[in-house]
Amino acid sequence: MGKGAALYDGVVKKIILSYTYVAIWIFLSFTVIVYNKYILDRKLYNWPFPISLTMIHMAFCSSLAFFLVRVAGVVHLPAATLSRRVCLTCIVPIGALYSLSLWFSNSAYIYLSVSFTQMLKALMPVAVYTIGILLNKDSYKPSTMVNMVSISVGVVAVAAYGEAKYDSWGVFLQLMAVGFEATRLVMIQILLTSKGISLNPITSLYYVAPSCLVFLCIPWVLVELPLLRESSGGFRFDFVVFGTNSLCAFALNLAVFLLVGKTSALTMNVGGVVKDWLLIAFSWSVIKDSVTPVNLLGYGVAFLGVGYYNHSKLQALKAKEAQKKAQQGDDESGRLLSDRDESGGDGWGKKGDAQA
Repeated sequence: MGKGAALYDGVVKKIILSYTYVAIWIFLSFTVIVYNKYILDRKLYNWPFPISLTMIHMAFCSSLAFFLVRVAGVVHLPAATLSRRVCLTCIVPIGALYSLSLWFSNSAYIYLSVSFTQMLKALMPVAVYTIGILLNKDSYKPSTMVNMVSISVGVVAVAAYGEAKYDSWGVFLQLMAVGFEATRLVMIQILLTSKGISLNPITSLYYVAPSCLVFLCIPWVLVELPLLRESSGGFRFDFVVFGTNSLCAFALNLAVFLLVGKTSALTMNVGGVVKDWLLIAFSWSVIKDSVTPVNLLGYGVAFLGVGYYNHSKLQALKAKEAQKKAQQGDDESGRLLSDRDESGGDGWGKKGDAQA
């Protein structure tokens, strides 16, 4: 009875923690998306430099993570130093993917509304599943692929058709951002699980953020630096706006690593659906973005597809866990029978010797 109660309490605690991680991530993601839209939008703050904004975020994250690890000593690096091979095969690619994802995603907000951008992000499970297959983290199933196609049709064909502010370049940027972000999520899972590396959110940023910053320097020098020089006379760096925005981005980065590390990319996708609906409602009611019935129909189709995919994934995980427990029970029973047979054999031998 005591073991059962303890097990139940452990499960409840795990569920509460998972929902807490998801709620924190949704809140921070919501805040950063709206804040970035405000800064980048030409009709609001009017600072359309997405690469520069992302570099400010990464410079802030790198500096704060370095301070917490090397100066303050609040957070300690893992006992086992990351090998050069792990850094080159995991850390550097994650940094590169993160820089591309942030660059393209922030750029899309210049051309698309918040609501339509979030509708396009419903393609994330499609991208995660596809990348998972390519990197041998998931297995191909025809039924799942049909479900992925239905999500794609719902988002691209219906939602895009009904979008009043459709921009092909903005759609391209967002789709590329989805692809890079999906690859990054799968790579993070490989880093945190398959490689057997134990990293907390701050040490993850300590390794990844500088790599991301370095990769962003290349397009920044080629694309935005000349534009910033031209507009430097009329631009004043607002420490309050960019400081608070960077702090929100730092907190979001911690939340992402914490959520994926403590749960999974699947849990993040489930929470992402809730976040997208909240952002669509916010952009329609507060920002006054146009959301047509066709938009909602298209996203509704995608939402059902995402929900079915997440449900199927959850059932598969439960079945795998049940099979694992049953196998452990069989192994335990086999060991007990083996010990019993050995015990019986010894007793019979001793009895025969006594009779003799």
